[in-house]
Amino acid sequence: MAKIDLEFEQKKLWEMNSIWDVLTFEEKEYVSHQVEICQFKKNEIIHHEGDVPTHIMMLGDGKLRVYKEGVGNKQQIIRMLKPYDFFAYRAVIADECYNTAVSAFENSIVYKIPRDVFMQIIRENHKFCYLFMIEMAKDLGRSDAKVVNLTQKHIRGRLAEALLTLKQNYGLDEDGATISMYMSREDLANLSNMTTANAIRTLSQFAQEGIISIDGRKIKILDEDELTKTSRIG
Repeated sequence: MAKIDLEFEQKKLWEMNSIWDVLTFEEKEYVSHQVEICQFKKNEIIHHEGDVPTHIMMLGDGKLRVYKEGVGNKQQIIRMLKPYDFFAYRAVIADECYNTAVSAFENSIVYKIPRDVFMQIIRENHKFCYLFMIEMAKDLGRSDAKVVNLTQKHIRGRLAEALLTLKQNYGLDEDGATISMYMSREDLANLSNMTTANAIRTLSQFAQEGIISIDGRKIKILDEDELTKTSRIG
């Protein structure tokens, strides 16, 4: 991996998420001197389930997966993180161990802020605390929706939902149709809570119905309305 330009990355930190705008000059200086900017290679672990939290983190560049180990060491992907997303904060605020693990889906840059620094700002800057509460509420809403999707929807609905979420998080290629996130069939299955065989079969059905087209790991959405309908009716 290329060497990080620390000065550039530190400056970029304040431009990534509007939540930082409410920090005072002194608070930004404080965070700047404490933040750790780390590179992680593809599939490298950022933290394990059960680890004691030492930092809250924000993804600067790349893609990360949040997951739990299930029966037979099968990974259940809880969500995929995109640049500027915060993570690892729940355990810090609750003073608990991590209940999920996070690893790099591709080469990524992560900003790590010590828990004591974060908690001090939360306590002293009420605007920052308020905005972070909004971020947490949004994450909780997405988590609730995920539970419904995984427990109540059939296979087709779960996979359609996963594809739409990837499109929403990572956007489309220049053709305006290909999802800018190339996942293996196993990863798609883990994201959708199904077997790899079911993911392959359902993707093939979607392709035969003209909803998507498939080129290796590239998935092009041909009929988003029908994909949305499939997701909605489950």
